Amino acid sequence: MRPDWDSYFMKIAYAVSERSTCDRAFVGCVLVLEKRILTTGFNGSPAGQEHCDEIGHLLVDGHCVRTIHAETNAIIQAALHGISTKGATCYVTHLPCINCTKVLINAGISKIVYSVAYRTDDNAMGFLKSAKIELMQKEFQPNQ
Repeated sequence: MRPDWDSYFMKIAYAVSERSTCDRAFVGCVLVLEKRILTTGFNGSPAGQEHCDEIGHLLVDGHCVRTIHAETNAIIQAALHGISTKGATCYVTHLPCINCTKVLINAGISKIVYSVAYRTDDNAMGFLKSAKIELMQKEFQPNQ
């Protein structure tokens, strides 16, 4: 059976997450505009830096600060290649953290579709509501 668009792009986000180098959470992100993929991102260290799966985590207050989150990496890829993200949909395996939420708002993302409610942040939810960004949870099993 042919998958609907949300399932299709979520499946791709999970495939992208397989490139993650921080095993605390394998997160993948796909930015889509008009049913076309603009960029992808996964959580991992900055280019040329050692990765968590090579030398371990760099934890500060319970968070690994060695990695850049998938959503931010997808936005960075768009910036590097001169691709506008205004009006795009963000398909991401995990609900964005507050920092990624702010980045997505400023990048002009209009909708976020996620699968796992990893952590819910009331401030992030307030920012999304204030920015009028549609938020949708899409139950998804990676092996679908």
